[in-house]
Amino acid sequence: MTLIKQLQAPEEFVGYYLIKELEVKQTNTTPAKDFMDIVLCDASGQISAKLWDASASDKETFFPMTLVKVQGLVQTYRDKLQVKIGKLRKALPEDGVHITDFIRSAPISPIDLIHTINQVLESIANPTIKSIVSFCVSKVEEKLNHSPAAKTHHHAYFGGLAYHIVRMLEIGEFICKQRPFLNPDLIKAGIILHDIAKPEEMIAQLGIVSDYSVQGKLLGHISMASNWITEAALHHGIDLQSDVVIGLQHIVLSHHNLPEWGSPVLPQIPEAVALHYIDSMDAKLQMVEDTLLTTPETEAWTPMIRGLENKAMYRLNL
Repeated sequence: MTLIKQLQAPEEFVGYYLIKELEVKQTNTTPAKDFMDIVLCDASGQISAKLWDASASDKETFFPMTLVKVQGLVQTYRDKLQVKIGKLRKALPEDGVHITDFIRSAPISPIDLIHTINQVLESIANPTIKSIVSFCVSKVEEKLNHSPAAKTHHHAYFGGLAYHIVRMLEIGEFICKQRPFLNPDLIKAGIILHDIAKPEEMIAQLGIVSDYSVQGKLLGHISMASNWITEAALHHGIDLQSDVVIGLQHIVLSHHNLPEWGSPVLPQIPEAVALHYIDSMDAKLQMVEDTLLTTPETEAWTPMIRGLENKAMYRLNL
């Protein structure tokens, strides 16, 4: 079976893939005809695909998170690979394939990631900060080990959020040693809390986001996490006007840095400045790594990376 990462144009292929996204659209022809705009994925990556002349039966059969057998032709459209689907059917039990084989996952097991996060949480010396962080983590404890960190931009796969947090904690530990004026407890807490509401913001199955929740659409993970800090303070009888509560809320509320990026306030304490750049560094480097991993090694240039101002990456031949 050909992995998505191995597909090249022009090439005919047959293989099993997971429908990650699907939308029924209409052509601009007269009369208009229905077609399916599909994103196929496997553990190696994803690719856009089109099923032209979609029938009524097709529209009743194929949906996101459906495992399918595809016969198709790889083409190039606007400098990107795209599949023209010739034949499409659901995978059958006798095909011997399982949906978990087609899911991209963090390179470290969820058990190890959660263990690391809990170890860091326990290392927080300030008992007030620790109690607030523990309360917030407990709200998503069951989802944290499999939730993605985003729908598309970075760490958008099974276990991606926990992986993102752990990688940030590693960067944070280094920066706190290099810059002793930073409060390590606030850095640890900010890293764990900054995206802690993502599992409630997004509706995800096996690391694939299908939509945003009502809270996610109306409030967003930044506001939700800030509210959870308030809830934690009330639960533990902590003064809402204390520097701990206000400081943690500020770190969360400012971690996107600018209003146009989703932050209602700008970073105005040292740990908030540090957190924003730790978050940005890990997210952007992960975008680069993910793109390199899912681009055929025969390609010198990667596709454009939306989160990096639509820049492509070039592989140096060293």
